[in-house]
Amino acid sequence: MERWVGKVALVTGASAGIGAAITENLVKDGLKVVAVARRVERIEEINEKLKGAKGELHAKRCDLTKEEDILEVFRWIKENLGGVDVLVNNAGMLVPGPLTGGETEGFKRMLDINVLAVAIATREAVRSMKERQIPGHIFNINSVAGHYIGSPNNVVSLYPATKFAVTAMSEVTRKELVLAGTRIKITSISPGGVKTEFISSTGVEVFTPERLKSIPLLNPEDVANAVSYALGTPEHVQVCELTIRPVGESF
Repeated sequence: MERWVGKVALVTGASAGIGAAITENLVKDGLKVVAVARRVERIEEINEKLKGAKGELHAKRCDLTKEEDILEVFRWIKENLGGVDVLVNNAGMLVPGPLTGGETEGFKRMLDINVLAVAIATREAVRSMKERQIPGHIFNINSVAGHYIGSPNNVVSLYPATKFAVTAMSEVTRKELVLAGTRIKITSISPGGVKTEFISSTGVEVFTPERLKSIPLLNPEDVANAVSYALGTPEHVQVCELTIRPVGESF
């Protein structure tokens, strides 16, 4: 990880859960982390815990459903920090409900955050890396739901479809980067269930606190450590896909 000390990382959805854990790891490893979310005050709380760490944390408010917000973050990074060396597309959401009976607004919101924001941020990060001719690294925090469809439970709606899109985007991006002659890496990390606000905040019965106590779950730090592992590989090694499940997960 020494070669990343002083480099700039952008982490989306950094106010809680996996994004917060990734942010903490990268700052401790000496990176300058620009952490974005709508709840920017929660990122500032994380910063309080990181006093004395090798790196820096910059909290920025960003609504990932708005392209102008994403572009403004990249402009700020270029003007103040030089450019993005590492991008972690972590933000994601699930609007629960059946696909055949869901609301269009929920469909659009999942597509905006889980797919379009990932595509826009990846495009801008690659532009930044190419301009400076650096061997950067892009991470897409995917899901096991991006590789197979589990048992239908009338709550996942478009979520698996958006994660299948992330799987496809990751491989398309990898091949484009190879064709362009870059040394930029891209890694898709697909966790199973993770103990975060993401699943408990949906409010659906299958994700009640009582039910979650009986389900094997990963900790956010497990996923953050996977990012650090892939980031720390030698420059000639690319971890393209990393699937992580808690022991005993059955779906």
